[in-house]
Amino acid sequence: MSSNTAPVDSVSLESVVKELFSENVLAKVLRVATDALENNNPPTVYPEFVPQHGNDTSRYVLREKSFWTCGFFPGILYLLRERAVKYPQTFPYLHHENDTIPPRTITHLRSRLTSLSHAWTAPVQEMKTRTDTHDMAFIIQPSLRQDWELTSNPESLETVLTAAHSLASRFVPAAGAIRSWDTLRQADVQISSLTEDCLVIIDSMMNLDLLFYASKHLSDPGLAGIAITHARTIMRSHLRHETPQQPGQKYQPPALFSTYHVVNFDPRTGAIKQRRTAQGYAAESTWSRGQAWGIYGFAQTYSWTKEDGFLATACGLADYFLHRLETAPGCVEKRTGDGKGTRMVGRYVPLWDFDAPVEDEGSPLRDSSAGVIAANGLLILSQSLTTLGDAGLARRYLDAAVRIVSETIEYSYSREEARLVDVGGEVRVDDVVEGQRFDALLKNATANHNAQDHHRYSDHGLVYADYYLLEFGNRLLRMGLM
Repeated sequence: MSSNTAPVDSVSLESVVKELFSENVLAKVLRVATDALENNNPPTVYPEFVPQHGNDTSRYVLREKSFWTCGFFPGILYLLRERAVKYPQTFPYLHHENDTIPPRTITHLRSRLTSLSHAWTAPVQEMKTRTDTHDMAFIIQPSLRQDWELTSNPESLETVLTAAHSLASRFVPAAGAIRSWDTLRQADVQISSLTEDCLVIIDSMMNLDLLFYASKHLSDPGLAGIAITHARTIMRSHLRHETPQQPGQKYQPPALFSTYHVVNFDPRTGAIKQRRTAQGYAAESTWSRGQAWGIYGFAQTYSWTKEDGFLATACGLADYFLHRLETAPGCVEKRTGDGKGTRMVGRYVPLWDFDAPVEDEGSPLRDSSAGVIAANGLLILSQSLTTLGDAGLARRYLDAAVRIVSETIEYSYSREEARLVDVGGEVRVDDVVEGQRFDALLKNATANHNAQDHHRYSDHGLVYADYYLLEFGNRLLRMGLM
């Protein structure tokens, strides 16, 4: 694996900051939050993806609120609220030539963002007792944990704690894991028995943060114990050891790891029945978003536990992810630039699956969500390694994270931008170029390109790609990096 990625320069960081904290971000989010409430208030459907191709492009497709992605759009609203409350210098209200923002306009925007946050979060709050899904952290935490931390709303904290117990109810002791899915139905598989099967996916690492958080608030070590047991099981069952680096390279982690997506356990004995994929290319391939979930989830788990094994695992996953970016085929890059010069861009926007055949070398299928998810995990690792005194490796991961997001913005950021217009102290949203609209911030995400799946869709905007893009900006703020 190459370990000589050039350090991020000021131009790269500047491009990240410019787009992540732009007026366009606030304008797009406010417009979607307002428009999608029409005939949908209180919401029963939530933004999921924005088609890039075909006749029905540019607008969010709304998905039933029970779907696992429902928490991300409210979470986006709360990321903007966090900026408005804690980091007002980064919150773009309006751009005026004289830099004077009318106080009534500021009041209106803050009030509107708060009311929209409440409207989109209320139905999510009702799901705290669900025991039919493992995705409780994805559903609950992006908005309700933020609401608790920003406003000290005890009802929001109670929702988070209840959701943690709901998640813990899915723990299967013999398997040492929390059951992810109750069923898996694709063209080549039908798994639906709760007594014969226990499906666990790599994405599940992302839900452990909810258990650790609730464990601390409740002084309940049992919740943390379930999370630790689950993480150790994932280490044994979902990781593949990859070829280590060659001698003489600057940095050699203890091991490199790729990931399986799905493992089916026998819930009575804990034995592994099968390893497969549901959203990647093949059972033995490395689905890029699954690898990203693993980086992020193990980095979080180390932050809570300080167990060296979890840190080593997160680093091994991160280094393999970066290795696959750096050794991807040349067709992932395209030439871009202006009259002052050109450069190659695209290498750090991941292919949807690192081992899938490239179907179109002129436009390889990506998953921009995988990149920004991994970048957040790299930031967490960088922070942990800084605390441990490993400044070199911490900087390496920070540089890689910023480079991924910088290239993602250059390659995949939607250029159909929106702006805020002051109308007598209130604000409306207009297209910067009339008639050019695209609701998501990022393009080139891929929800599911598995050939056997009954619902296959790819190359689109995706709500959690936007969420983790904006979360990256908020993490930079929390870390004091800007």
